[in-house]
Amino acid sequence: MNIPNTLTLARIIAVPLLVWLIIDQEMFAAFMVFVLAGLSDAADGYLAKRYGWNTELGAYLDPIADKALLVTIYVTLGLAGHLPVWLVIAVVSRDILIVGAVLLAWMMSRPINVKPLLISKANTCSQIALAGVVLAELGLGLGLDTLVWVLIWVTGTLTILSAFAYFWAWLRHMARYEPAPAPRPNRRKARGADAPRSGVRAS
Repeated sequence: MNIPNTLTLARIIAVPLLVWLIIDQEMFAAFMVFVLAGLSDAADGYLAKRYGWNTELGAYLDPIADKALLVTIYVTLGLAGHLPVWLVIAVVSRDILIVGAVLLAWMMSRPINVKPLLISKANTCSQIALAGVVLAELGLGLGLDTLVWVLIWVTGTLTILSAFAYFWAWLRHMARYEPAPAPRPNRRKARGADAPRSGVRAS
């Protein structure tokens, strides 16, 4: 277990802690945990690239940690009344749609490699910004109500557009997918096996 993977696991462990802090109305502490989680995400990415500590485990754990953290924060803030329900439903539904589409493609023997789209990256940045601003407002009282309102609508719009973009990419993949051709038999070996053997027979 290297340092980047340890930091990733720490973010996963921080998920239930964040839920408890938000439910307990410890918003300043929740904001600080969120900031530390973001810093650890940047740190593990830098260390993995800088020192070549990329692992298959890390490739799976890192997006799981990021998504678990964001989705959990949105659901918890939504249940606590700090985010509109429609936005929480949109965020969660988008992720379910993507996962379901990938699984369906595999079940239909048309595997798809999901690559982050530009609008998806913008959506992720917007989701992170909104979560951070809401927690900062609740924990520090900075008077960011207008910014929160703007980010809610920006995030909602990007989330819906991102879902449609992935769905359209999935439809194109399913329509154009062609399975890899089966390997052809080696004709030289086949002819060699059928050719008569030369040589002197012992009598």
